[in-house]
Amino acid sequence: MELSKDQRQALDSLLRWYAAEDKKQFVTLGGYAGTGKTTLIAVFKNSLPKAEKKPRIAFCSYTGRAAQNLKNKLKEAAALSSRDSISTIHGLIYTPLESSGGAITGWARKEKLEKDLIIVDEASMVDGLIWKDLLSYRVPVLAVGDHGQLPPINGSFNLMQAPEIVLTEIHRQARNNPIITISEHARRTGLIPAKKYGPGIVKYLREDEEAQEKSGELLEAFSADTLILCGYNSTRNRINQFIRNSLGFETAEPKHGDRVICLRNNHEKGIYNGMLGTISYLETEDKDWYSAEIAMDEAQKPYSGLIYAPQFGAKAGINFTKDRKLAARGDLFDFGYALTVHKAQGSQAKRVVMFEERFPRMDDEMWRRWLYTGVTRAEEELYLFGS
Repeated sequence: MELSKDQRQALDSLLRWYAAEDKKQFVTLGGYAGTGKTTLIAVFKNSLPKAEKKPRIAFCSYTGRAAQNLKNKLKEAAALSSRDSISTIHGLIYTPLESSGGAITGWARKEKLEKDLIIVDEASMVDGLIWKDLLSYRVPVLAVGDHGQLPPINGSFNLMQAPEIVLTEIHRQARNNPIITISEHARRTGLIPAKKYGPGIVKYLREDEEAQEKSGELLEAFSADTLILCGYNSTRNRINQFIRNSLGFETAEPKHGDRVICLRNNHEKGIYNGMLGTISYLETEDKDWYSAEIAMDEAQKPYSGLIYAPQFGAKAGINFTKDRKLAARGDLFDFGYALTVHKAQGSQAKRVVMFEERFPRMDDEMWRRWLYTGVTRAEEELYLFGS
């Protein structure tokens, strides 16, 4: 497999790090979309010394979809062996605690990991608590992520803020991908010209008559393979209401079948800010709480618990940190048809519909990161509406 110059340099650095007897426990590798981070992971794995006892590697990612994508790519590169595992980070280091009915009621950190190396993909999403737990096993960790994205949603911890090894050269194959072309515009200039870039990949000017018609069509055609992205919570609420009306939901309250998004981490239950799911059961507990079961997109077992009713359709996220009694009783969810870009960081979809909205307080760098993060959520189709 032919590597670019910066990939060869990165590979040499990684092999030296892993071979060193006194190596530091972790190293960070950053790379923009299209720079071949996954390719490098596969080559690194296949380049490790062929000792009598091959290293046991745990590949993991923040979301289930990202872990599956990584698995597919590693298989294509013949970089997985029977000694390796691949999972979400949560599945790697925590054991689920289940009720008699099979619902997950909590998670316990595993006492030990029988692994020689942990490789974390999408590491820009890892928060401080999970990172601390990962390092507690005293196993070498390679953390790989896109340092061009927005920082994590919560807290000040940012693992990929200044990666030690950096990939910047876009692969030849990736240069033929119009989504990569658009992501470069976003990252470098913060401006994406309005035009058609390829089949299903278009930037519209918001004021154009065609844009109004097309955006309505796309919202009405919403499916679970679609991400609708925007900047403001007010826009998100309007879009959520529009889509719910088009799907036949006649009331403002959540119902069975509604798409929802988690708005607050709950490590004990294995749900995280930005995770999406579909309500499979809902019953009123009291005036402020629903008893719910939610089939989460990134989990094998459904979420089961109490969710806060006033959050649905609220103008802003409700801050549970100011009221410990609320936080101890249940969790925060909201309608998940439209998301802010900040909430969508760990998600990807075949189709992304994105409304460019810049906050007055955003400086140019933060705007470029916002735009770039949103664009790179798209796998196949991308429809942008902006100025």
